Amino acid sequence: MDTMLFLPILVVGFAMSLGLTPLSRALALRLGVVAIPSQRNIHSDHKPLMGGLAMYVAFAVSLLLFSPPQHLIEFGAVLTGAAFLALVGLADDRYNLGIGIRLIAQTVAAIVLIAAGIHIQLFNAPIIDYSLTILWVVAITNAINFLDNMDGLAAGVTAIAGGFFTLIAFNEQLTLVSSLAAALMGSAIGFLIYNFNPASTFMGDMGSLVLGFVLAVLGIKLEFGTQPLGVTWMVPLLVMALPIFDICLVVFTRILEGRPPMQGGKDHSSHRLMSVGLSQRRTIFILYGACVFFGGLGFLVSIEPPDRALALGVSGLVLLGILFVLMMTIRRKYQVAAPAAD
Repeated sequence: MDTMLFLPILVVGFAMSLGLTPLSRALALRLGVVAIPSQRNIHSDHKPLMGGLAMYVAFAVSLLLFSPPQHLIEFGAVLTGAAFLALVGLADDRYNLGIGIRLIAQTVAAIVLIAAGIHIQLFNAPIIDYSLTILWVVAITNAINFLDNMDGLAAGVTAIAGGFFTLIAFNEQLTLVSSLAAALMGSAIGFLIYNFNPASTFMGDMGSLVLGFVLAVLGIKLEFGTQPLGVTWMVPLLVMALPIFDICLVVFTRILEGRPPMQGGKDHSSHRLMSVGLSQRRTIFILYGACVFFGGLGFLVSIEPPDRALALGVSGLVLLGILFVLMMTIRRKYQVAAPAAD
């Protein structure tokens, strides 16, 4: 693999996203596609959406310009699925389509991947592997959608995860994954310049659905030549530890409290950290730090000898379990005890 392949993709993705985001912001204001303050978000004024348009165009163009032709069908499936989700996300941002329509759209996008040969291959039983693929795509796509609840959070986490996927794929000589990850990382960072606190624009579902979808693809396509499957299955989970952790935390909390799992609320990891007195920026940096830590752990699991890699991976998962308990404790002590915070 050309060692410099991912660099132009990364640079073009960043530059185009940086240049197109102000245009997408102006278009959102003209079309009235704006975020209204709600119980899910913490902003107090209307913010233009459609940042996802800039990210998708930057992502697609950088891949079309530099991606290797041997992966044309797979790249086409990813871009088609992402474009479909971007359109559904835009409609949802404007007309509030509801979770049912989004879930159907995510399932359709997953089927597009399967038709192109992008799917989980664990059991050599198509029905099981295809079902797991749909479940994975829907879960990760919604995990990033859930995480888009604070300035710079979803874009920053995606950029960090994309960076680690690029590094791991480069080390494993995976052209497809490194190209996709570099394009994703570049477009996310370009948008983050405008989305970091205090944000001047939001990505909307148009952006979060696309970011989550591509991250799901990266997790599926990540392959390892020497590490056993008993170890490598932990790598994508660690790289995407925060979004996976957050959606599990939120869904578990809402079921426990007798609320619909997809109902909005300030019960995410970010909200819980802020409830103990942290500022938005400090909360963001703590969550970024957690992403870097677990992403680094995922990288170590991918390169260390199997025994050591297994120990590292299991330790990381145990730590996530401890953090889960801590977050539940914070919920009970600082949020449930103070209704105004929720």
